Amino acid sequence: MANNKSSWFSKVIEGPPIEVFALNKAYAEDTFPNKVSLGVGAYRTDEGKPWVLPVVRETEKILAENESLNKEYLPVLGLESFTKAATKMLLGEESPAIIEDRAFGVQSLSGTGALRVGSEFLAKVVGLKVFYYSKPTWENHRLIFLNAGFEEAREYRYWDPKNRNLDINGFLEDLRNAPENAVIILHPCAHNPTGCDPTPDQWKQIAEVIRERRLFPFFDSAYQGFASGDLVKDAWAVRYFVEQGFEIFCSQSFAKNFGLYNERAGNLTIVMNDVMEIPKVKSQITLVVRGMYSNPPNHGSSIVSYVLSNPKLFEQWQGHIRTMSSRIIEMRKQLRQHLEDIGTPGDWSHITSQIGMFSYTGLNECQSEHMIKQHHVYMLKSGRISMCGLTPSNVEYVAQAIKETVTNLPNKL
Repeated sequence: MANNKSSWFSKVIEGPPIEVFALNKAYAEDTFPNKVSLGVGAYRTDEGKPWVLPVVRETEKILAENESLNKEYLPVLGLESFTKAATKMLLGEESPAIIEDRAFGVQSLSGTGALRVGSEFLAKVVGLKVFYYSKPTWENHRLIFLNAGFEEAREYRYWDPKNRNLDINGFLEDLRNAPENAVIILHPCAHNPTGCDPTPDQWKQIAEVIRERRLFPFFDSAYQGFASGDLVKDAWAVRYFVEQGFEIFCSQSFAKNFGLYNERAGNLTIVMNDVMEIPKVKSQITLVVRGMYSNPPNHGSSIVSYVLSNPKLFEQWQGHIRTMSSRIIEMRKQLRQHLEDIGTPGDWSHITSQIGMFSYTGLNECQSEHMIKQHHVYMLKSGRISMCGLTPSNVEYVAQAIKETVTNLPNKL
């Protein structure tokens, strides 16, 4: 093959760019002095800079000085002190699943890896074929589950674009029409991309339908503590399902709440009803992981494990997540205030009623592209913005850009 002009790869077609990374690249290449990046889902300070949590820096120094630590392989299912601490953080120490030893964790390559390991197990070992994701959802959900072996992807209604809030009636109706044994991907808090979450009463209705229809709940928890600053509040939906006797999977990411974006520290929490079935499940997940990446990395999980098991550092970390969530909440208030003060057409109350890293602004694709081309405000074409990209120095500029955009390109909605 090397001596002629033919190629093994001549039939490969170029894949579409990943929007958020393409957006980030375009932003980096833009020379406009007042450009604003609202695409990437990563925390930024008031100065618009990345933040390594002080508790992470401190823990890294402690671990670096520990001569007993080495670089040997971790077990296939991960660092046990990490998976136990992560599972307990999600479910709570008083969870019936914890007390009865019906819950365990599998270390993964962040939340994405937990979703992939869990979905491959459900598809190839349990034999489930259909999964549902919210409309809209994080764009990677569909790709992960289909690549893992699921045969059919379906959507359930979630966002009501007219009223800019949750379409709970459409949500429940689509679940009622779902076939038995379908997997339902659920965001327990800070829904990505809308920032719009069900209330506790609505979660109870969702749980009731899932039980009636014999559906399997797969939670994707990327923002526990990061959303509200309260670990318990952000885990309410997951804990409610477990208290109601559901078997669940829940992917956990420590990218946002620990700022460990590139360390890929994640956990798949699994709650089962029959303790006797746990060894069989663990053995099959071991084979899934072995054939995928063999075993997980140590650095990020060691940091999380150390902090969660040290009362002083744990308290320090909780202060950090309150700092991050409070800054995002404050930027929501400021953006809405500026939009209203300058008379921007429309109702902008949804900016402050939403929660978490992202806001679904209500801008359509044409308006979002105009924001980039005309104002150098980089955002996804869906109208989603990362609230972390807003700072005291750019929020007024962004509000002015939104006003100009919706005034000159009015949304039919």
